[in-house]
Amino acid sequence: MSLVINGLERSFTFMKGKEMIELSDPNMADSPDTVMSYYSNIYPELTTATVHGPVIKDDRIVYEFKTTIGTKG
Repeated sequence: MSLVINGLERSFTFMKGKEMIELSDPNMADSPDTVMSYYSNIYPELTTATVHGPVIKDDRIVYEFKTTIGTKG
């Protein structure tokens, strides 16, 4: 019997208004910052975001992009 090792899938999330948006991983070889830059073409608010994580959740590696626009304090 052989041992099979599977890597964990990555996903990326961020809050847009009151909705949590989940983004798929466009390329496993890219860093989280590169993925955030890739999605900033679609979601401009990610241009000022920072990467938080990773957190293991439901057998996935989840990174959160936290935006600074519209926050006080």
